[in-house]
Amino acid sequence: MTEHDAADLGAYIKHDAVALAPTGNGPLSGLNFAVKDLYDIAGHVTGAGSPDWLASHPAATATASAVTKLLAAGGRMVAKAQTDEMAFSITGQNAHYGTPVNVNAQDRIPGGSSSGSAAAVAGGLVDFALGSDTGGSVRMPAGFCGIHGIRTTQGRIPVDGVHPLAPCFDTIGWFTRGGALMENIGRVLLPNAGAPSKPRRLLVARDCFALLPDQAAAALAGAVDQVAEHFEKREEIDISEAGPDQWMPHFRALQMADIWRAHGAWIERAKPNFGPGVADRFAAAAKISEEAEGEGRAVRDAVRQHLSDLLGDDGILCLPTAPGIAPLCETPEAELDDFRWRAMGLTCIAGLSGCPQINLPLAGLDHCPLGLGLMARQGGDETLLHLAAGIAP
Repeated sequence: MTEHDAADLGAYIKHDAVALAPTGNGPLSGLNFAVKDLYDIAGHVTGAGSPDWLASHPAATATASAVTKLLAAGGRMVAKAQTDEMAFSITGQNAHYGTPVNVNAQDRIPGGSSSGSAAAVAGGLVDFALGSDTGGSVRMPAGFCGIHGIRTTQGRIPVDGVHPLAPCFDTIGWFTRGGALMENIGRVLLPNAGAPSKPRRLLVARDCFALLPDQAAAALAGAVDQVAEHFEKREEIDISEAGPDQWMPHFRALQMADIWRAHGAWIERAKPNFGPGVADRFAAAAKISEEAEGEGRAVRDAVRQHLSDLLGDDGILCLPTAPGIAPLCETPEAELDDFRWRAMGLTCIAGLSGCPQINLPLAGLDHCPLGLGLMARQGGDETLLHLAAGIAP
């Protein structure tokens, strides 16, 4: 892979130059990283991909603990990375700041909302980058850009100093170009990180692969076989009688209601100039009924129990990261919205279950990356990271 100049990729914010030296020595010494512009850095305003948010908020008084841990472990922060507006998208396109370049599919979107973080890692600007994942915002760009990316167990890593989207689903995640470094970062960021267990069963989610076009499903088949070599047993299963995409509206109801609780008062007061799609989604968030939210909570509780029973102590779920390769940059908003809904039929599984999920860059289609996802039980982050390091170091 050819390394690129930061200006060529549009991965970093331009309104502020933010860099921090290491505060200690450790497993990340000598490595550079970028941080999604949702993470507070003391003395700087967190922009959240929105000029209106940037203009209406003061500088942070403390640095997010996830960032301070990386600095203490020897990492050097070199920049803040671009994000979709208010982190409320999975495309990577920001109407105000542009679209970071996906170096591994240059005519296609990088995915969001951790778009700049993924683009910086894929383009070789940094060794790793912090992102966040609410509805797929680490997993999707990792899959589209052909790199590793993890959504950690819900609530495991503290999100203090991280600008919220929907707190009920917000999680911390990160990107690298190799599995070994993914695991090293996990040892730094995961509280009480322990030894990984050895999973025995690979559960291949037939109903998730059935949501893909035949060509994409066929392209992932070899990657699934590669992963299966690391397990004693492979099982083809359906994770939902009706299909996991039927869970998505319930995920969406919970997410949207939480988003409006987090940002509704500011939106009504500041009347921000949101870009296409973002304004519509916030307007929809304002209309979620208590009944829909209550139904969503019931489905979430059932999905959490179901996935816990399914995975047990030795199971790993295998599923597509996205419903295909990254859409073209000029794809109309209506088609992107359709893709978004189909994508969330896959990404909602980790959100509702609270389970960690990692993207492995093991496949491609039409000269573009195509991601494969692995999901572990809640708290199984170490096992997932160790497994990924063994499969794609």
